[in-house]
Amino acid sequence: MARRAGPGYTAPITFRGDLVSGKFGEKYYALTLNALRIVAGLLFMTHGGGKLFGWFGAQGPMAGIWPFGVAGVLEFFGGLAIALGLFTRYVAFAVAGEMAVAYFWMHSAKNHSLLPWVNHGEVPALYCFIWLFIWASGGGSKTVDAWLATRRTP
Repeated sequence: MARRAGPGYTAPITFRGDLVSGKFGEKYYALTLNALRIVAGLLFMTHGGGKLFGWFGAQGPMAGIWPFGVAGVLEFFGGLAIALGLFTRYVAFAVAGEMAVAYFWMHSAKNHSLLPWVNHGEVPALYCFIWLFIWASGGGSKTVDAWLATRRTP
């Protein structure tokens, strides 16, 4: 026998169809893609800032030390370009490759393990796949690339 509304009665939890059907995701896809690109780009930039300039609590600049100087340039200026949405797909592909190299060369090889919880390579692995996602899907609608494209077409 079903319970009826009354004192102490709590209705069963129901989900709106659009939250689980994908319509919610479709509605906010552009917003979340732009937010992911901007936030991940700015956070990535901090890694390069630490390597190049000794910012954000780094022990000191490592710009002249191989391979940290190259990584710093890619991370700082690549993160800035991605956050702005400038040459987004090209830069995302390049820094995804850098993160794959960092994972296998700096984390996996030095710790003799492919497992990220052993070699502490969660951050490069995550950045690699974020950049691959942005490379595949584009940077979103609010980019310098999109603004330049509207200026070129009459």
